Amino acid sequence: MKCINKLFFAALILCGQMVLLSGCGTKEIPLAYDPDGTISSFRITGTNHSETAEPFAADLCVVTDNVNVDDSALDMSKASSAGLFDLNNADVLYAKNVHEQLQPASLTKLMTALVAMKYGNPDDVITASQNVIITEPGATLCGLQEGDQLTLNQALHALLISSANDAAVAIAEHIAGSVEEFTAMMNEEAKAIGATNSHFVNPHGLTADNHYVTAYDMYLIFNEALQYDLINEIIHMTSYDLVYTDKNGDSKRKTLNNSNQYLSGNQIAPEGVTVIGGKTGTTTAARNCLILLGRDTSGNPYISVILKAEDRGVLYEEMTGLLAKINEK
Repeated sequence: MKCINKLFFAALILCGQMVLLSGCGTKEIPLAYDPDGTISSFRITGTNHSETAEPFAADLCVVTDNVNVDDSALDMSKASSAGLFDLNNADVLYAKNVHEQLQPASLTKLMTALVAMKYGNPDDVITASQNVIITEPGATLCGLQEGDQLTLNQALHALLISSANDAAVAIAEHIAGSVEEFTAMMNEEAKAIGATNSHFVNPHGLTADNHYVTAYDMYLIFNEALQYDLINEIIHMTSYDLVYTDKNGDSKRKTLNNSNQYLSGNQIAPEGVTVIGGKTGTTTAARNCLILLGRDTSGNPYISVILKAEDRGVLYEEMTGLLAKINEK
């Protein structure tokens, strides 16, 4: 007796995938998200006599339009895009232009970290190439030089705490051999988790043509990145002592500080809300961006994101207002 019927087999062919099932019983077949496909946004499970399709976004917040933007108590007029997502209940508490494509600045580095964790090992030793020398004005660097060696774990700390662009290049070249190959991996992974309205051309977020995200896609990317314990640990840190070696084996040390103003204590979250951590981003094109993981008094998690706020003061003022909506549930 065959374990899959002709209709099921035809469906797999339509997805452009050949899957062989041996024996009878149950076999789960993961399929990448495809906005143009008819069945690839589901995970198909074959059994002896039937097949079921599990929705791709069963555990995700889904939003197609603005949500609560007419709330007179919340002024988000100076941010281009913003969203607040209740992770446990898969509920969208606020959404403003969350599908608008915008420059992400260093929020890009969350995608970089996600790919690095999926395909690398934190104990891997990275040797920096000459490409870590970035001369763009205003670029944040941890000071890597050609021949410097550090672990992937250390590079991820530099990437997410101090937003080091040179660490991003070192990670990309270590994982994929080149920045170009790594960004191809970033785009493939983004598509796989449903972030189909974004496109990356570098691993750090410095301004470039055809490099963009949406607030909703950043929620998807951050939500996926939070599945890794190391990323959760790093985003919560206020500082980190980076100790690595140069090409001669001599020790080098640098203290890295987190630019997240909630973690530094320069900004206070609303009562009843704890900011666990997140990622900041600032460029001339992207203006001021911020994505956060927060928790309410019961420990329930929320992701909040703002893209393209006019300045840093406005960014934190509006983010605090956005976080306050958690208490309105």
